Amino acid sequence: MQYLEFILTIMPAVYVLFHRTINTKINKAYIFGLLLFIMSIHLLFDGYRLQMIPAYILWIISIVTTFLKSYQTSAIAIRILKIIGLVVLLIVSIALPSIFPVFELPQPTGPYKVSTKDLHLILDRDEVITKDKADKRALMIKVWYPSNESLGEQDPYIDEGGRHGFALKYGLPNSAFNYLDKIETHIYRDINIAKEKFPVLIFSHGYNSKANSYYALLSEIVSHGYVVFAVNHTYESTGSTFPDGNEVYFNYQYAQEIESDTWHMMEPVVKAFKNDLTFEERHPIVKKGLTSYFVRDMVERWAMDVVDVVNQIDDWNSSGFFKGHLDSSNIGVFGHSRGGGAAGEALLTDNRIKAGANIDGVQWGRIVNTSFDDPFLYISADWPENKENLNSHTYINKSKNVFYEAKVLGTLHSNFMDIPYMIPVKTLSQAGEIDPDLAIEITSKVVTAFFDKHLKNKETDLTALDADYDMLNLNVFEGNSINR
Repeated sequence: MQYLEFILTIMPAVYVLFHRTINTKINKAYIFGLLLFIMSIHLLFDGYRLQMIPAYILWIISIVTTFLKSYQTSAIAIRILKIIGLVVLLIVSIALPSIFPVFELPQPTGPYKVSTKDLHLILDRDEVITKDKADKRALMIKVWYPSNESLGEQDPYIDEGGRHGFALKYGLPNSAFNYLDKIETHIYRDINIAKEKFPVLIFSHGYNSKANSYYALLSEIVSHGYVVFAVNHTYESTGSTFPDGNEVYFNYQYAQEIESDTWHMMEPVVKAFKNDLTFEERHPIVKKGLTSYFVRDMVERWAMDVVDVVNQIDDWNSSGFFKGHLDSSNIGVFGHSRGGGAAGEALLTDNRIKAGANIDGVQWGRIVNTSFDDPFLYISADWPENKENLNSHTYINKSKNVFYEAKVLGTLHSNFMDIPYMIPVKTLSQAGEIDPDLAIEITSKVVTAFFDKHLKNKETDLTALDADYDMLNLNVFEGNSINR
């Protein structure tokens, strides 16, 4: 809770609980004026937000209480019920803004300031998700880039389409996320790019999420000298805002259609793990699931989005805002969750991509039958032992070049996103026990060191990071190597 929000919640509650005693010592007019003053200051400096409605109700009760005559009494049972109701309302008034706080994002630590701008990419490819056969695939891309400037308009945290998509996802009114206007992103909007040439990274987000939900991770990586093209996978991201103001949300109908009656393909896989089969006995079963489950098609479709962005790099580098600033000979790709799977698929697909990283995503599809030709990094959350480790089969052949396998201890799936900041209650955010700042610090350092080595050709020893952080386990596999 913000300081004024806390005062607005506590003071009316104290007054209502002890108004008989307070009224004997302080004139009601002064109390009434103080309550109005507190609300006015809150609305002026903090502004209205949906999470404060229980506190506003508490404030209204306190205002009404100032008009009640102090000698009026109720039966004991009624008074007890009133006190219980007031305490419950107070708890809710504190809990809601605490569960959805005005949070702080970590500041980027690299030598560059970070700025963003939006690109609208219209493709000559049919849109398979919509019903209109004339629709062409169109993407919104949030580009994060280094700058040497330190003045400019702050980049707002999550665009309107993303906010409204989140509201739709959780059945909340659009105003539920208005408080995100208060978040200090430490990122600028549309300022000049630094006068250098930078390696290019393409980022793919998780399913029904969006690239704007990775501020902490992406801004830190970019501050160390990378341009990141963060793709919003239209209709499968939470929401996109297009230049004409049109907002496109996650297509729940399409999601249901492609997922319907597909789980039977994965049931044998789950049983194979539960029945404690040996790796060799389990492998053909898992292999079939990895190559036939509906997510394979999704990952391949997202990889096409990534490749379509790669196709535009030379054009963006030859004219316009990014002219001469993109090192198109050093392109990498990375992603989180299903976006991590898309990153691996894109690396297999396009030889212009020199290195790839998957952050806690299952690598569905053909990789189980082959290996990467290029450097690859797989970062895993600290999943319990009884979770089906599909990637132990997926990455059986690893890479003909070099394969890095890392685990960030104490993390769960959401620790690689901003969610632990947005919702600091671990049971709701599904985050691990690790401090959110430390999780982002370790992940960003591993990812940055990986691309520094394989795109910037720096003499970087990733195993040194394993020694630096007790919460990191990192192994390196040179060439093809089966890990069971």
